[in-house]
Amino acid sequence: MPMTRRNFLQQGTVAAIALTAAPSLMADPLGLPIGCQTYPVRASINTDFSGTMKGLSAAGFQTIELCSPFAYKDFSSLTQYKPQELRKMLNDYGLTCISAHFGTDELFNHAEERIAWAKELGLTQMATASLGFGTLRKGVPPTIDDVKRITDLFNTFAAKAHNSGIVAVLHNEGFEVTSIDGKRVYDMEIGYLDPKTVKLQFQISTMQNGFDPLDYFARFPDRYISMHCQDWIVEPDGKAKQVPLGKGVVDWKKVFTAAKKTGIKNYFVELEQDPSLMPLSIPYLRSLTV
Repeated sequence: MPMTRRNFLQQGTVAAIALTAAPSLMADPLGLPIGCQTYPVRASINTDFSGTMKGLSAAGFQTIELCSPFAYKDFSSLTQYKPQELRKMLNDYGLTCISAHFGTDELFNHAEERIAWAKELGLTQMATASLGFGTLRKGVPPTIDDVKRITDLFNTFAAKAHNSGIVAVLHNEGFEVTSIDGKRVYDMEIGYLDPKTVKLQFQISTMQNGFDPLDYFARFPDRYISMHCQDWIVEPDGKAKQVPLGKGVVDWKKVFTAAKKTGIKNYFVELEQDPSLMPLSIPYLRSLTV
């Protein structure tokens, strides 16, 4: 029977996966905790945060990346907990959380409150999925001036975060994979963002949009701190179908070798099409060396 979101969270299933995932908890390609982006299991988190974390831990994940409960409605139930309570619940299951995704509106307009929340939770990285969410004029094609305006806002937030010991992180998705006047928005953003206060998180699935992580890691050394990891196969109809890491088209040995050189500090498995596939990536990651 194929795994579903429900049986993914059942202790027996995830424990069995954990047993097959094997030896050393740190025997992954970068010597870093194997991470899980929690957006794919957001429905489970909203109804049973504790049980979901228990399942992820039993499956073999050691660190997670959350999404802001103030900006992501499927995480809104987490507002019932104080940050310290969330941190304790994670620690009780042997999980750490040093990174989370936030909406641009809360970062630009409620920076102090969100930074305080992040500090109490124990975060050292505050990421946003795209600078284009909620910041562009509706019905008006974006311009290069828009890119400059939005990156200025993010630089302002990043300076505040930096003063509190937190790194601001930009993810590349949505607006970032578009072009304006023949120029990639993402490349312009990297040029405008302050390298002293802003780091980058690479979305591996944007390889499908022509964004090569090896190219970006080489061109912008020391700028990248994190990755979201997806793998996929291309079906006969040309559509991409996500599969566990190591079972698809991505050459992970090359990706992790380049990531190691650029100083990646964490990475997160993220398979939104079928979250039950995420734990199946763990044995491969533990066997991969670079």
